Amino acid sequence: METIGQDLREMQRVPLAPSHVAALRAAGTIVDYPAGTFLARPGEPVDRFVYIEDGEIKVVNPFTGQRHLSSTLGPTQFMGEISFLNGGAWSMAMRAVRDTRVIEVPRRDMLRLMSEIQEMSDIVITVLAARRRRQLDAGDSSLVLIGEDADRKVRRIAEFASRNRLPYSAYALGSAEAATVATSCAISADHPAVIFGRGNVVADPTPDKVARLLGLNRDLVDDEAFDVLIVGGGPAGVAAGVYAGAEGLHALVVEDIAIGGQAGTSSRIENYMGFPTGISGADLVWRGEVQAMKFGTRFAMPRRVVKLERLDDAGFCATFDNDQRVRGRAVVVATGVQYRRLPIDRLAAFEGAGVYYAATENEARYCRNNETIVIGGGNSAGQAAMFLSRTASRVRLLVRGTSLASSMSSYLSSRLAADPAITIEYGVEVSALHGDDKLDGVTIRNVHDGSTHEAHSCALFIMVGAAPNSDWLSGLVALDDSGFVLTGEAVGQASPYATSQSGIFAVGDVRAGSVKRVASSVGEGSVVISRVWDYLND
Repeated sequence: METIGQDLREMQRVPLAPSHVAALRAAGTIVDYPAGTFLARPGEPVDRFVYIEDGEIKVVNPFTGQRHLSSTLGPTQFMGEISFLNGGAWSMAMRAVRDTRVIEVPRRDMLRLMSEIQEMSDIVITVLAARRRRQLDAGDSSLVLIGEDADRKVRRIAEFASRNRLPYSAYALGSAEAATVATSCAISADHPAVIFGRGNVVADPTPDKVARLLGLNRDLVDDEAFDVLIVGGGPAGVAAGVYAGAEGLHALVVEDIAIGGQAGTSSRIENYMGFPTGISGADLVWRGEVQAMKFGTRFAMPRRVVKLERLDDAGFCATFDNDQRVRGRAVVVATGVQYRRLPIDRLAAFEGAGVYYAATENEARYCRNNETIVIGGGNSAGQAAMFLSRTASRVRLLVRGTSLASSMSSYLSSRLAADPAITIEYGVEVSALHGDDKLDGVTIRNVHDGSTHEAHSCALFIMVGAAPNSDWLSGLVALDDSGFVLTGEAVGQASPYATSQSGIFAVGDVRAGSVKRVASSVGEGSVVISRVWDYLND
């Protein structure tokens, strides 16, 4: 499958041109670092671009203080992580091996140079993306999770990090690796823990706390004003963020769980134009996120908008779940949909401990060599079954209807039928869950005759129906009977994305009548910005 980030060794051989270095010198400052000096530590803001003129810099293991990678950075190369684009934090420590001279350019000035010099921007962004890809593949980060399999809170952090393309290392309780990290923090390797750098054990870990450590969840200025607020970080919202930034609009994308939305849980999308070998939903949307950040669009996550109000003279005021408020002259609603929760006893008790609503690498690890059940008859359920069949001993796809013809793409249903590891069962539903702390089995009921039988399974993936995320809009814009946002002719508007409230637009799956496909959502998010531009300049 296609992934973002070319081979890192190849890209780092591409030096910045002499004209690029001259621009860095004009905008930056020459700084000398004696041997042994740390240039970056985990959690510190990536607030500058560092180009090496002379000397050598190495990545340091934050727990042992020893050299972490076989390669180092030298003259003509530069320090940096992809978090530089959005002002995030360093995930690894960097230290001068010998006396080193660098050019340091403040982040704001460097972003300006990158917007003016395309060739330099291309080199920098490609290298930063390749570095993040290497970190993800190797699990290199100062974020370490101990006991992911044994603790639901730690597992939630793993899911958050995985879905947001944040590198982390995961070690089993009592393992030698866990002992090395735990010793540096003076804790036991036999207890679950979330650790970020030496000595920093995260108490009562939550996605919000981890996001703050990584610089993702910076506090905005209360009542900070934007040209457009984009609520939702799925394909439609990120596409809107790309085009808003490209058009020079001051834009903020707000996402409450993970950039990528529901599409980010798709392990393989094969019918998106331009990717003949397929691409994961997370990789596709991450490409867009990097692109949007390049154009200056800001992201706030995990943050949920709980209330939206119309202001008399200045657009709209959005209130987050932490009571913080921001203002926007226009709003793009791209909150998408979420899978419906089934009316099964004890369902909530098993969520995150055997019951899942996404099938990514993270969840697949829990299914290795075990039987797995997927409920649903749509493309997402089919993609999940295909993906899980690579690690699970058997995947049972349960479909309440009698056929997949009307709900699933033909190429996907054919793949499912041909896979010997996948069994499709029609006319059935799950009526009960079994297990103590974790799921270990279910009861399957025939919807026609009521007969039941039990099946062992360590994981149940629910991918049925779609409920729009529109509760926070109730009373402000017109919704249909199912809660989808009405737009265009349905509310007397010329624009197909305009809602009943002037200045609020809706795109993607949350919009009534939209085509529930990733490509369609990307298209709507791209096109809507032209309508937002017209509204702001009317």
